[in-house]
Amino acid sequence: MPFDPQLQALYDRRAAQGVRPLYTMTLQEARAADLADIRSAAGTPEPVREVRDLTFEGPGGPLPLRVYRPSGEGPLPVLVYFFGGGWTLGSLDTSDALCRRLANSAGCLTVAVGYRLAPEHPFPAAPRDCFAGLRWAAEHAARFGGDPGRLAVAGDSAGGNLAAAVTLMARDAGGPGLVTQVLVYPNTDYLADTPSRRENTDPLLFNDKSVHWYWDNYLTTPQDGTHPLASPLRAPDHSGLPPALVLTAEYDPLRDEGESYAERLRASGVPAESVRYDGLAHGFFTMSGTLDAARRAVERVAAHLRTAFADATSRD
Repeated sequence: MPFDPQLQALYDRRAAQGVRPLYTMTLQEARAADLADIRSAAGTPEPVREVRDLTFEGPGGPLPLRVYRPSGEGPLPVLVYFFGGGWTLGSLDTSDALCRRLANSAGCLTVAVGYRLAPEHPFPAAPRDCFAGLRWAAEHAARFGGDPGRLAVAGDSAGGNLAAAVTLMARDAGGPGLVTQVLVYPNTDYLADTPSRRENTDPLLFNDKSVHWYWDNYLTTPQDGTHPLASPLRAPDHSGLPPALVLTAEYDPLRDEGESYAERLRASGVPAESVRYDGLAHGFFTMSGTLDAARRAVERVAAHLRTAFADATSRD
């Protein structure tokens, strides 16, 4: 399909401005440019009832997290969200507008977890930090009106990768229990050699070079890339994981490996819905201030979460 018309307009502006790929910048430049781009496309952040900036004790020391409390009486279900950025870029501010929208739309306490970034802190720092953040949410959400018995994880891009990794860690550790996982165009396989990887090379979009740049920052050795917590598709066993919603985009080098992950989950007996957004590119999910399709995708995720949380309530 052709580009979504709103994405085409954005693409044309980037071309006219001569926007440089992030992988051609210094790390500091790329981090600043990434945050500026996301903020400009995210729209005005929605108000929520309460926002709390806190710290928790991660494996390597204190880490930040942000708790979003929407209106409504508790106890509220809890969503733990991991921001994207190729394990190299990003912060709690990256996902701020999105977490506000999800908190309001899904009616859930939303906890955004900060984690250490590569290359300063390579794999496995990020999944270990994120799992520690999930455990914090399970242990402390009740203090903020949350119900740890209705707990879900979600993330976009590298955050989707980390959400998938955390579900593996939670299953193998015997908890915390999760009612669902939402993976938005996740990295799932370091060694992926797929049509979507080969086809998406446009320097004005997230492309195959982008994927390699992020992996090179994240991994100390190529062998680390085959670890299930780096490449969840390569886990030997996907049974017993929480039901999943996986979103992908047509013009995304990660499209095929995201869809393959949903297929692997289904083959392992895990309910998994995969939704491809045609005409759109990697990163669209955080562009609710720019793309109508992004707002529809966020609402689809919120509807999925509402159903998963309601189902968990009915089982209790």
